[in-house]
Order: sequence, then C-alpha cells, then structure tokens
Amino acid sequence: MEKNVIATLDNKQLLEYTKPVKDDLEEFNKKLHDYLRGDSPLITSIAQHLLRSKGKRIRPAFLFLSSRAADNFTRHTVDASLAIELIHTATLLHDDVVDESEMRRGQETVNAQWTNLISVLMGDYLFAKAFRIMVSTESVDLMKVISHATERVSVGELRQIEETGNYSLSEEEYLTIIADKTASLFNVACETGPILGGRGIRERQRFAQFGERIGIAFQIVDDLLDFIGDPAVTGKEPGNDILTGKVTLPLIYALKKIGKTARKEIIATLRNNGNRESFEKIYTFVQENGGIEYAYNRANNLSQQGLDAVSSIKDSKYFQCLSNMVEFTLARAS
Repeated sequence: MEKNVIATLDNKQLLEYTKPVKDDLEEFNKKLHDYLRGDSPLITSIAQHLLRSKGKRIRPAFLFLSSRAADNFTRHTVDASLAIELIHTATLLHDDVVDESEMRRGQETVNAQWTNLISVLMGDYLFAKAFRIMVSTESVDLMKVISHATERVSVGELRQIEETGNYSLSEEEYLTIIADKTASLFNVACETGPILGGRGIRERQRFAQFGERIGIAFQIVDDLLDFIGDPAVTGKEPGNDILTGKVTLPLIYALKKIGKTARKEIIATLRNNGNRESFEKIYTFVQENGGIEYAYNRANNLSQQGLDAVSSIKDSKYFQCLSNMVEFTLARAS
C-alpha cells in the first residue's frame, strides 16, 4: 500500500472516531483562529503557519469525548481544551529549538523558518495565552490542575535532556519522564470534564488515571515510531531520536537482555556513530531482542488499565468512540 494511502486511511479513521464531537472540534478550531489573530503581523504569520499543520487534535478529542460520555460537558469545556492545546503547542515550539528540528508534521518548524529566538518567544506567548484563557473558565480547581500539569511537562522535558545518552536509564525512570512530559496533559484533559461538571474527587481521580495511562501509552507508541514509523504519516525519518541520544523503552528492554560485552559494543555504536547505517544496526539489535514487541505490549496493557478506570461509564456513542480513540493511538505502531 502506498504511503499517501496509509496516511489517508489514518486520517479517515480519526474522523470517524471523532464524529460525535465534530461540532465541538469545529468550535475549538474557530476559537483557536480567533485567539491567535491580530496581536501583531509576526504573530499572525506564525499562527497561520502553525494552523496549517494543526496535528490530529488528540487531546481535545479525548477531552470532548470523555466529557460527553460522562455528561460533563459545559460552556467552559472548549475554552479549557484551548488552554491545554496551546500549552502543548508551546512545548513543541520549545522542543524544536532544543532538538534543532527542521521539520514537524511535514512542514518547516518555526525555528527553521524564522529563528530560535522567535520560536522560544512564540512558545512563551502561547503559554501566556493559555493561562489567560484558563482564567476565563472561572474554575480554581481547573487552574490548579492545569498549572500542575504544565509544571510536570517542564520537569519531564528537563529530565529528558538530563538523561540524553544515559544508556543505564531504567524502565521506571523512563516511564516517570514520559508521564511528566506527555501524560500530564492527557491526564488534565480527561480530568477537565469532572472538574467542570462539579463531580467528586473519586470521579476526578478515575478520569485523571484514564488520561495518565493513555498518555504514557501514547508516548511509548511515539517512541516506537522512531524505529518503525512511516515518514509519510509521522512527518519524520525513523532513527532521529535514537541517533541523538534519546533513550526509549525498546532500547532499554533490549539492552537488559544481553551480556556486558555485547552491551558495551551496542553502546559504543550509539555513542560513536550518527548515520543511517548505525541506526539499521541498532534497529536490528532492538528487534531481535524483543524491544519493539515488549514496548507495544506495555503500551497495550497501559491502555487497557486506562479503560478499566472509566469502565463504569454507561455505554454510548461517545464512550465507544473514546475506546476507539485508545485503539487508534496504539494502531499507529501496529
């Protein structure tokens, strides 16, 4: 099957799974355009650039579906989703500067088209915009959890940089890093519904746990795609993370399976080479030692744990599509 056909099928699946919240997503997109318009010509140009590569809107989709499924949708729900997505976008702008990335989602990054300074400042602008929107929801509890999630993202990003090239990183440490870096925003997206719906702490905890587990699984799959991803779908060539010293679950598991001598040889390859040939060697090593299969199974188990946390929700088109969205995040690596 041709790559562009795979990408089209991918998008068609997502459209089908988010169909029950199509109107919510359209309102989200309209408000996003409005919020990013007009502060300055430069900001408008960058905003238009970002909106052209808007991504899959995974977090808003989870927020809307989980809120609708549990009857927690309110007049502030879309604004809350905007705040969370702007925080996510801001972290991507900062990520691209740190990673010196030139492409994201099939187009030039902001730092590549403009400068690193502009990318950092635009990220700061989006953070400020997000917190301004968040205040408009008039929910102190929501402000608390989003603020905490933003702090966790920063900690996760710093820890990931700190552990670059640390091939002794444990699975537990890796999971803690990606929980902060990625799952924190999934967590708060899914907890937003019961917060705005005025539900009790146990209900909030169930939805937060759902988002946390799904977010960790999502990042494991993202890291898997660095080994097996299709550039037509992911927008980047496989091997970029591994060749720049990022240590992820497939590699962590594979390194645990071998003896000291073989481990030293593989680590030497990781440290001394940065080309496609060395990536092929690492890929073969990880594949043969079960790293890819293990990571996929770990993501699958975490996703099931997440769904179990909200299994008390009555069945509906929203809950069915929420379950399908979980499968969709996993299917990217199947």
